[in-house]
This record gives sequence, C-alpha cells and structure tokens, in this order.
Amino acid sequence: MQRGPYTIIVRTLIRDTLQVILLALVIFFAIHFMIQNFRIEQTSMQPNLHEGQYVLVNKTAYWFGHNPRRGDVVIFQVPDQPDRIKRVIGLPGETVEVKPDGTVYINGHQLEEPYLAIQHSGVGGTWAVPQGEYFVMGDNRSVSQDSREIGPIPRNKIVGKAWLIVWPLHDWGGAPNRSIVMAAATP
Repeated sequence: MQRGPYTIIVRTLIRDTLQVILLALVIFFAIHFMIQNFRIEQTSMQPNLHEGQYVLVNKTAYWFGHNPRRGDVVIFQVPDQPDRIKRVIGLPGETVEVKPDGTVYINGHQLEEPYLAIQHSGVGGTWAVPQGEYFVMGDNRSVSQDSREIGPIPRNKIVGKAWLIVWPLHDWGGAPNRSIVMAAATP
C-alpha cells in the first residue's frame, strides 16, 4: 500500500510534536528536581528578606559532599509545618551561645554579623550542636522561631540554599548568603 504525501506529513508532524512534548517534560522535571521556588511568609528574615518575596532555592547546593556553611540562608523542613527559611549560624560539633543582648558566640568566639540591621534581644542560652545537625537563626531575631526554640536542624531536613530573589522584580538579585567571621573570644 502506497502512502500519500499527506500521510507522511501528518506522521512527521505527530512524531515531531511528541518529541517536543517529551523534551519539555524532561526539562520541566529536571528543573523541578534541582530548583524550587519558596515564598517568604514571615518577617523573621528582615531586613534581608521580606514577607511576600519569592526566592529560588538551589536544591543541588549540598549534593556531592558539600555541606551548609555558616552564613548560608537555607530552606528546611519542620514536621507538621510549612518549610522555613533561616541562616546557618552553628555547624556540627560546635557550641552556640546567645547572650541576652542577642550577641552570638561560637565556641567562645563572637560572631560578627554585619547583615543584621540591629542587634535583637530574645531567647538566650547555650546549645551544643550534634554531629550532622545545624543551628539556624532568623535575621530578625526578636520574632524568629528558630533553633533556639525548635533545636538544631538535621542535615537531611535541609531542602537547599536560597539562591535568587525573583519577585517582586524590583528586589531581583542574589539571595543574602554571607560569610560570617569570628571576632574575639569571650572575655
């Protein structure tokens, strides 16, 4: 049976359309696997992140042996609650001390935190960070429910690292990840 030119064109069109759809699905799922959007719902990260902003999260940032670093802004899971966004302050094996005036010490050395608009008071105390866990705090410490209340965050509960602010457009730019340095030891 001989096929006419119309049949060949229709089959080619169907095949090409299916290839484009399949490629689009592969790209969509690959991007979804590596990147997630996250909406800031609270004021706990002000002045660096604001309620209503959308942030892209790099879910691959901590793959292949890379671990969160002090100053990284991470998204993590809390049981029976929406995901949260906070800054990594304490690393596994460290001792974190938060003074009543809000000053933070790691193993007796004060953190210099220039990204904070003001030094907030709030919940103070001393915490030992277990191996495989991270101590996180919001930048707006007086309203942040963070590791001071919920405890250190296990590594497997960290979804990824905040990467890019995408909405609103006038805020577009890199997420406020910062390297944090230590100052002098506790007097």
